[in-house]
Amino acid sequence: MTRPKNHPPRSRLLPLTLALHLSVAMAAMAPLVAAAQVRSYSIPPGPLGAALTRFAQEAGVSIALDARRTATLQSPGLSGTHGVDEGFAELLKGSGYSIEKTSAGYRLVPVAAPPGAEIAAPPVTTGAARSEQLQEVTVAASRSNMEAAKAPQTVQIIEQEAIAQQLALSTNSSDALSNLIPSYTPSRGKMNGSGETLRGRTPLILIDGVPQSNPIRPTGREAHTIDFSMLDRIEVVQGANAINGLGATGGTINLITRIPEKGSFNQHLDVQTTMPTSKIDGDTLSTKTSYRADGRLDRLDYLLGFSYEDQGLYRDAKGRSIGADNTQGDLMDSRTYDFLGKLGYQLGNDQRVELSLNRYRIKSDASYTAVAGDRARGIPTTSIERTPPGTPPWNDVWTAAATYSHYDLAGWDLSAMVFHQKFEALFGADNSATFQDTRIAPNGTLYDQSRATSSKIGSKVTLTKADLFDKRLKLTAGFDTLFDKGEQDLYGTGRTYVPHSEYSDISLFTQAEFKLLDQLTLHGGVRKEYADLKVDSYQSLARYNRVNVGGGKLDFDETLYNVGLVFEPVKNLNLYTSYSEGFGMPDVGRVLRAINIPNQSIANLSTLAPIVTQSVEVGGRYKFGNWDFDASYFRSESDYGARVVRVGDAFMAAREKNRIDGLDASVGYRFDRAHKAKLSYSRTLGRYDSNDDGSLDARLDGLNIAPDRLIASLSSQWTDRLSSFVQVQHARSRTFDESEKNFKGYTLVDASLSYKLPKGTVRLAVANLFNKNYITYYSQSALVEPLRYFAGRGRTLTVGYSVDF
Repeated sequence: MTRPKNHPPRSRLLPLTLALHLSVAMAAMAPLVAAAQVRSYSIPPGPLGAALTRFAQEAGVSIALDARRTATLQSPGLSGTHGVDEGFAELLKGSGYSIEKTSAGYRLVPVAAPPGAEIAAPPVTTGAARSEQLQEVTVAASRSNMEAAKAPQTVQIIEQEAIAQQLALSTNSSDALSNLIPSYTPSRGKMNGSGETLRGRTPLILIDGVPQSNPIRPTGREAHTIDFSMLDRIEVVQGANAINGLGATGGTINLITRIPEKGSFNQHLDVQTTMPTSKIDGDTLSTKTSYRADGRLDRLDYLLGFSYEDQGLYRDAKGRSIGADNTQGDLMDSRTYDFLGKLGYQLGNDQRVELSLNRYRIKSDASYTAVAGDRARGIPTTSIERTPPGTPPWNDVWTAAATYSHYDLAGWDLSAMVFHQKFEALFGADNSATFQDTRIAPNGTLYDQSRATSSKIGSKVTLTKADLFDKRLKLTAGFDTLFDKGEQDLYGTGRTYVPHSEYSDISLFTQAEFKLLDQLTLHGGVRKEYADLKVDSYQSLARYNRVNVGGGKLDFDETLYNVGLVFEPVKNLNLYTSYSEGFGMPDVGRVLRAINIPNQSIANLSTLAPIVTQSVEVGGRYKFGNWDFDASYFRSESDYGARVVRVGDAFMAAREKNRIDGLDASVGYRFDRAHKAKLSYSRTLGRYDSNDDGSLDARLDGLNIAPDRLIASLSSQWTDRLSSFVQVQHARSRTFDESEKNFKGYTLVDASLSYKLPKGTVRLAVANLFNKNYITYYSQSALVEPLRYFAGRGRTLTVGYSVDF
């Protein structure tokens, strides 16, 4: 296949070739760079929690701390040269705790000792001890350092190893989320993720606590604001909640970026190429290169990361070119780069400041134009090599934050952050009826495209004290601010699509954990939102009668509550129940751009009222030997919710009562230290009031909820060098009220191998191992449109190499 003249040929192998040469050269220099396993420390005596936190930061490791355990304990400090395990042991002398290494980092465990006996220097324990206890990992997204294993709702911690396994199969962040979170909708495989929900509702996506969602005009691209290779872990709090503010009606997904590793200068290089297993040529190759440098110098730590990806043409299981989404934007035939910079400094024993900046950009190469499919005949949308009209779609995001932490401010733990995010999303051009204006061009001939922009600044301040009332009460309080300015214009003609709007929010909250009994903990909290929305006056498009709409201001004051109980009748068994409320805004843009009645005013639009979602959950988690069990039932409902509907050639927001019920369950088993398996299941059902009579008479479709899903995985470490990963995901068939949207279901199998060389690691991954031919869930059940009847990718082969030096 030859490229059109206006797209000069380029070799997709060039970035990979250069990267491989670079990796070989750098690997040869590795012996010259000392991997500082042992270093010098100077940590004065003081509060144990602060000392452990500082040591972990300087050593470049993670530690999970329950502040109630260390609140009254002191550390003798640390000076001189020590290894990580030795350093922890010295700091913990006489404390009654030892340190244990887990897959998530380090944690404290009690040391058994006879009454009155002096506790010796604690040893480091590993896997065997961990298998007997629920792993203690604190959740930053909870704002109160809540332990994941003792939360009153479903919490999932996705570690770096699991993220890497997914990225070896696909670099698409939505693929990773849907494969790791069963209640997350199957990925669309496109730049736009509208319709990708968590438990049937919109999740709030954060990067290190900084919101990526845009309340004024959601674009569906919130999952594409950072390269997932930059992540250390992902925290998922499922169900409606308001602890992080606006937008978490389906839950919270907090993307935690990497931290510097121990050593003064560490480097990591990773290269990979992906190709179909049939009809391979230069256009179908995708390549990615990422580089990271980090280190620690006394009190200073730093991290710099960069990635570049060039994605080629995708093919389905029958070798056909997959259709390009020329309007919403596509990952296929695109280029992406991401830069992450972090700089931290330790101010004394118990204070720290950190600055971070992430710059992400993805842009289509616009080499392909979609050819409509035929649903009735089972023919998917395909692509031909032709430049589509307009400017290629892009996503451009800047995220910056400054954080200050004080671990002992008059006995309180303080965390303060200020952040800024600048977001711009350009959609592709088309000649839809929405964009036509006979004052500009004859009807049906005008091509235009929309551009959404947003600029937000905000802050988060949290104070936590864990030792109140004889260590039975942990209290967290704080306040948040958010100021978001945004608009949507038509890029080609400069017309207003959604007027300039400003959303302001000031919130106060408090959260508490109280041990009613040794086995029973009460969780509760309240959050007060003071918000307003200001909208400029504007004139709607010709499609909507060019009516003048008066600007105005709407005030929203909401009080949101949460309460939960966690009961631990026996060790490692937690039973929980909770009630929580989430606060969200409808898609303001969809409401404003569709006004077609004269003399409307913003102040009179009830459809802009907030979405308050109530969520109830009952569940349990149990660990017994090598077994892990988790199960929960949930219900979320809103008396005045929002549903995305297709009206003609546009998507609109319908405000109506809705309810979603579901079940999440998983079981894990570790055969031995080298082999572990997991099986997860999620079922979601949703209904809404279609005629405003108070009855939930209609079923939500695939644009709003996920299918029932079953995901199984097996991870194996065959030798010190060889490991493997296999996953099977099944999306169950489902019927909807509109028979055209009935979902046929499908099963996909993925597998990968990794082998450690004397220098670096080579990996081989095959996605869609059995080359299953299928239509994506979105294309089957979210909408009926010939130009978006997309097939999923056929079998792909990925070869990668990484090296640390």
